Amino acid sequence: MADPQKVAEAVRQACVEAALDAYEDAQVRGLCREGAWEVAIDAVRMLDVAAVIAAAERKN
Repeated sequence: MADPQKVAEAVRQACVEAALDAYEDAQVRGLCREGAWEVAIDAVRMLDVAAVIAAAERKN
């Protein structure tokens, strides 16, 4: 099993990346800040956490 700290850091990084990517894309598509924020939060909610954990475990 992978180090829990490293798994948590990988999940956090994936959440941040998903949110930033979604926010930027939403703004490019013309959404207001509030709409872009909602899209960013939805991206984090839809993140495949199991896949992130599996990838983190493969790295160890």
